[in-house]
Amino acid sequence: MINHPRVILKRGKEKPALRGHPWIFSGAVAKIEGEVSPGEVGEVYSREGQFLGMGHLNPHSQITVRLLTQEKEVVGNDFFKRRIFKAALLRDKHLKGKTNAYRVINGEGDYLPGLIVDQYGEILVLQCLTAGMERLKGTLTHLLVEEHRPQCIYERSDMATRREEGLPESRGLLYGKEIPEFVEIGEHGCRFRVNLKKGQKTGFYLDQRENRFLLKGLSEGKNILDCFCYTGAFSIHAGSRGAREITLIDSSEEALAMAEGHFSLNQLEGIPHQSIRGDVFEVMRELEPKYDIVILDPPPFAKKKGHLQSASRGYKDLNLWAFRLLNEEGLLFTFSCSHHMSWDLFQKIVFSAALDSGRNIQLLGRMGHPWDHPINLCHPEGEYLRGLICRVL
Repeated sequence: MINHPRVILKRGKEKPALRGHPWIFSGAVAKIEGEVSPGEVGEVYSREGQFLGMGHLNPHSQITVRLLTQEKEVVGNDFFKRRIFKAALLRDKHLKGKTNAYRVINGEGDYLPGLIVDQYGEILVLQCLTAGMERLKGTLTHLLVEEHRPQCIYERSDMATRREEGLPESRGLLYGKEIPEFVEIGEHGCRFRVNLKKGQKTGFYLDQRENRFLLKGLSEGKNILDCFCYTGAFSIHAGSRGAREITLIDSSEEALAMAEGHFSLNQLEGIPHQSIRGDVFEVMRELEPKYDIVILDPPPFAKKKGHLQSASRGYKDLNLWAFRLLNEEGLLFTFSCSHHMSWDLFQKIVFSAALDSGRNIQLLGRMGHPWDHPINLCHPEGEYLRGLICRVL
């Protein structure tokens, strides 16, 4: 057996690990026995000597350990091969044949903390968020090729969060031939061109796929306002079901140009639509109240807990103006992708905006992650996408 470094927790700090939470924070650690280099595997014990699990260590990170297993076992190639296979089973059963773009591995949700892999056609895009997964990049690439047989694997580990692990940003080809500038994907009958090298996240907002499909079924004959539209995925779904008119707002000229291209790609040039480049907060104030559906899908306003107060003001302002712009019987699709924004707080913010708008509002439902973005129930931090459907009476 390998002699792994041992992480000893402070008295009483073992409870989250016993409940299955995969993170051990630095404040819970009493000491580390043995030499440690960032990213290697270590064992975790309570102060009383109870074994709690094994995981990737990084003494320089606020999250000192990311637990991989609660069993004493060999954490090697076979271990990761089994985890990758189990993740593939879920997608094969529920997504293959329905779309060619989906999440293959979702970090803690697939019991592989620090690893994100998305599929776009025959290409996999990989993100290593932690020192542990960074050390395994070559092994993971080999195992992903074995399981998924992609044409190529491209790395997009260009997130600022890597700095918290002491890692530089990294991107580039890991396997196969050079990827094209754009890859075409299909989603519920709609077509999109994705820039895997420069696009948001790994190229596209795959986590909104089913919410876009829900909107699609409600869009016939409707006048729609799509805020923070990016490359227009919500708008294209709405247009494909016969929306009467669509207004798109985004601050990026390049994103709006791609959105216009998507109207052509889907043969929707005949749908009356206009694109407005600008700050959504300012543009909404200049619009006439005439919309049947408003979509609010902003970027994360609260990347840290300390940002919650200012983020709350931003979300309230957006939702307030959305309610004012909606027709009677109009629907609001409103989202938050801020990890630190709880369901309870987000709902309170939206309800407060409804109150200040002077309109009577019904909550019709909630929206969240699709099945290819599973969440470990013991790791609530993995749930970041929160959406509400509201109706103006």
